Amino acid sequence: MSTDLYDVIRRRRDVRAEFTGEPVPEDVLRRVLDAAHTAPSVGLSQPWDFIVVRDEAVRREFHEHVRRERDVFAATLDGDAAERFSRIKIDGVLEAALSIVVTYDPARGGPAVLGRHAIADAGLYSVCLAIQNLWLAATAEDLGVGWVSFYREPFLSGLLGIPDGIRPVAWLCLGPVTHLQTTPDLERHGWRRRRPLETVLHHDRW
Repeated sequence: MSTDLYDVIRRRRDVRAEFTGEPVPEDVLRRVLDAAHTAPSVGLSQPWDFIVVRDEAVRREFHEHVRRERDVFAATLDGDAAERFSRIKIDGVLEAALSIVVTYDPARGGPAVLGRHAIADAGLYSVCLAIQNLWLAATAEDLGVGWVSFYREPFLSGLLGIPDGIRPVAWLCLGPVTHLQTTPDLERHGWRRRRPLETVLHHDRW
């Protein structure tokens, strides 16, 4: 059995500080996006779109919004948690070569999406599968990816002109990196530790 896929899964990291700013070759970007676009989706609806953001002014405006939201979260912390969070870099928006915003269109494949009638979020889950495909493909290409989550969806929709009814799911920083950390950032900074598989594994019933 090939261990290449398992190696990529183990090496994948949420990158913040390691971006070099070097460009992503167009053929590599195409392969990464194609991997995302080949993800499985409920009812074969493919409810995602990908916005490639290179414009520096747009990225700076988004970065300022992220910085403000970081301050909002920081204000909810005190003591050791505040001190730990102060050491954590939360984005690489300005350092990465580009960003990719992944969106969700609940109307895609409608009006009857096969397999979604009982689980409304199945379409959103499909978008997350596309994001994971993108992330693993990028890792296989020796690129880093960083998922930025410190933003308000209405702000991002307005910034990028995303139509009503389309939900922005992820702002992903993408680009070459100096290296990938062997230990995830949040674990390195003492924010939280991984739980062993045995603590979340059940058989037949909870």
